[in-house]
Amino acid sequence: MGYAYKIGDGGAVYFITCTVNKWVDVFTRKMYTDIVVDSLNYCAENKGLIIYGYVIMSNHVHLLLQAKEENLSDVLRDFKKFTSQTIIRTVEENKNESRRNWMLWLFKETDENKKNPSNSGNQIIILSYAINFHSCGRNSNTFTTTR
Repeated sequence: MGYAYKIGDGGAVYFITCTVNKWVDVFTRKMYTDIVVDSLNYCAENKGLIIYGYVIMSNHVHLLLQAKEENLSDVLRDFKKFTSQTIIRTVEENKNESRRNWMLWLFKETDENKKNPSNSGNQIIILSYAINFHSCGRNSNTFTTTR
């Protein structure tokens, strides 16, 4: 079941959780976590993403993020699409991946079952939570949550 979490204030700090569709434990392999880290670094260097912290779990990623240009939705969209497509391509090319056929089958099934075909493109990483944090100041370590 999907949830419609929206980024209301594109310049605010958000706690984001991105999950792998079907909760596939993709990130148990270093090569796939490296893709996430490389994508985050690219977004920080080229898209103005401010990364306060992240944790990569076996099938999801927790992020504390902000966008310099107040376009966090756009940056996250690009991050998820690029990262998803790169992971799928890496799985396809990795002949030593023992779960290769199973993962590709799940990802293909997920892509075919999408309700909105214009939103396809092998997007295996989905936005699960987006919680806005309003800080007391740019250099403050105190955050409050809002819904």
